Amino acid sequence: MTAGPLARFKVIDLTRVRAGPTAVRQLADWGADVIKIESPEGDAGLGGERHGPDFQNLHRNKRSLTLNLKAPEGLDILKRLVAQSDVVVENYRPDVKFRLGVDYESLKAINPRLVYASISGFGQDGPYRDRPGFDQIAQGMGGLMSITGLPGQGPVRVGIPVADLTAGIFAAMGILVALLEREESGLGQWVTSSLLGAQIAMLDFQAARWTIGREVPEQAGNNHPTSIPTGVFQTADGYINIAAAGNDIYRRCCDALGRPDLATNPLYATGKARSDNRDALNAEIEAITKGRTSADWIEALNKAGVPSGPIYKMNEVFDDPQVKHLGITRSVAHKVLGDVEVIGQAIELSRTPWSVRSATPEAGEHTDAVLAELGFGADDIAALRAKKVV
Repeated sequence: MTAGPLARFKVIDLTRVRAGPTAVRQLADWGADVIKIESPEGDAGLGGERHGPDFQNLHRNKRSLTLNLKAPEGLDILKRLVAQSDVVVENYRPDVKFRLGVDYESLKAINPRLVYASISGFGQDGPYRDRPGFDQIAQGMGGLMSITGLPGQGPVRVGIPVADLTAGIFAAMGILVALLEREESGLGQWVTSSLLGAQIAMLDFQAARWTIGREVPEQAGNNHPTSIPTGVFQTADGYINIAAAGNDIYRRCCDALGRPDLATNPLYATGKARSDNRDALNAEIEAITKGRTSADWIEALNKAGVPSGPIYKMNEVFDDPQVKHLGITRSVAHKVLGDVEVIGQAIELSRTPWSVRSATPEAGEHTDAVLAELGFGADDIAALRAKKVV
């Protein structure tokens, strides 16, 4: 298999749970040589059981080195790795790295070209610096739970750890920017992201409704908060999504539904009118959609240029022919689990693709190999094992 576009970079992964591993996974899938540092007991339980779906999906394409960073010999090994690495990623609580002596300034003294990324709950400083970070806390503080769910339902969390995931993805983007900048300056730098900051950034137009328009968005359920009619509609055999944003698409939608009069009805003729009379319009549309199957409506509406699609359960997602065509999953052989299918990247490059080259390693699976690369002999490694440094 051809080496990926990031194959020239070595990454030290000090992360646990989800946000950090998500950041490192972006680099690993594009070919970076990632060395995952684990405690001598392994990381099972910090992000799910080791052989469970979550852990296996997060940590593919990595090598595992077990290392006791509280032992002087373990810290020395890490520093020897840092001297020949390009990136370090950590998501400890902000004070932990300083106690361990693995903060940016300490490691920068060893390798000025090092790009060091920190992911935290609330930021590296400020009044909430030392609070433990957790995705649902960020969803609440970041405003997402106030706009999710049915009107009047009360706060609702999103069904994925969106703050964790986006903090990791933003961190990966920051690392790549820093690596690009290093080509000009020759120097690394400290990249930071936080769950809270990522969550607020992901609010996008909903946040701008407040910062620019001084409007406090509320829960809209399955309805789009500003583009109407956009939402979930019942059919003869289930439910579909219809997104008829803007006057042109709305008119095409009305024609496809066999009700062109809805486009000229003063109650629904303009965007403001549709917003003011949202519930009545949705009821009119759903009375029509109930008369035919989901498949019928999806075909008819898309043919008319109106975005529409099914609402899948997870097993149905991966049975869809377009999902299969996108090739967003990869199968990889695991020495214990056999072939496992993991979720891949949402972007493609025409010449240098991403890949899943190896399954999530067992704890310490590559300890001997990594130490040998650092110049340790067999006797040295045996002594380190005896002292439980690795």
